Amino acid sequence: MQHAKTQGRRIIFYLLDGYAQHGFAAALEPLRLANDILRRPYYSWRILTRDGEPARTSCGLRMVAEGGLTSELHGLHQPDPPDMIVVCGGSAIPAADAKAEGWLRLSRRARVPVAALAGGLYSLARAGLLEGRQCAVHWEHFPDFSERFLTVNARQTAFEIDRDVYTCAGGSAPFDMVLRVVEDDLGPDVSNRICELALSERVRTAGDRQRLPLQTRVGIDNRQLIDIIERMEENLDEPLKLADLTPSTGLSRRQVERLFKRELGRSPKRYYLQMRLERAHLLLVNASLPIFEIAVACGFSSASHFSRTYRESYGCTPQHTRLQAREQSRSARPSQAPDRQFPATKVA
Repeated sequence: MQHAKTQGRRIIFYLLDGYAQHGFAAALEPLRLANDILRRPYYSWRILTRDGEPARTSCGLRMVAEGGLTSELHGLHQPDPPDMIVVCGGSAIPAADAKAEGWLRLSRRARVPVAALAGGLYSLARAGLLEGRQCAVHWEHFPDFSERFLTVNARQTAFEIDRDVYTCAGGSAPFDMVLRVVEDDLGPDVSNRICELALSERVRTAGDRQRLPLQTRVGIDNRQLIDIIERMEENLDEPLKLADLTPSTGLSRRQVERLFKRELGRSPKRYYLQMRLERAHLLLVNASLPIFEIAVACGFSSASHFSRTYRESYGCTPQHTRLQAREQSRSARPSQAPDRQFPATKVA
């Protein structure tokens, strides 16, 4: 977004069914606080859904919308379109929607910046708005997203800003991403004051990691071991031999095996295999890729080898895991939760 427009900024939040309330609120809060600091409604926002019906959150609440896409399509041809569109998703992968994706394409032709939170990223990608772009993908979605959209530069970061396309992994990171928008509009004094009011001690920048550092996640601080594990993470689809994983460490094969056994309680080969199986599990739960394609994406030579190895580790077949995930998804749909209706929020 370009620097300060005297009449203010108008933002559209487009809510997908099953969107995460946490991420939506985190994105909205910097705008509200900016208005409080300026003592005027510099930012205003509208909440839209596909058909103007209330959107359900991932926790079963219901947010009233102020309109649907049909009326908004006409607004794109007006002389004063919105200043940004934010597609709010959740942990679920949204279904393809030609109407919404067409609206997003028209918005980009009208030079409206677009943003996506969590699963909302899929809507932008399906609309073709991320071709050749750098974007942030939640680590749970990353294996599936990377396999689906090969021409997108997907990264496991908190958020990314690639020209006028803003993407965010979700969680609390939307606060940091929208804060950058506010700083670009109103300057660092306002953004710093927002951090003080929100008790935000650390603000992430574009490209910051979204997961805990490897040494914290794994519980180790041996730099040589961390280097090897990082190389493993980067080569899950085509597993490297142990000799190719260790040249920078200066350790012999025997030394590496002893190091893994002492620090992690298993051999390098076993640890590497478990990493590949974990990625396969994420793909089975979140993606619709055929089992054979998942096997290849995780470094297995055949679907039968993959299925056998997976069953030994998880106690069930890949097909059973996928079936269970689909059943759980159906039973946990927000429509099964009681309605708790909240009015839409808007700055006059």
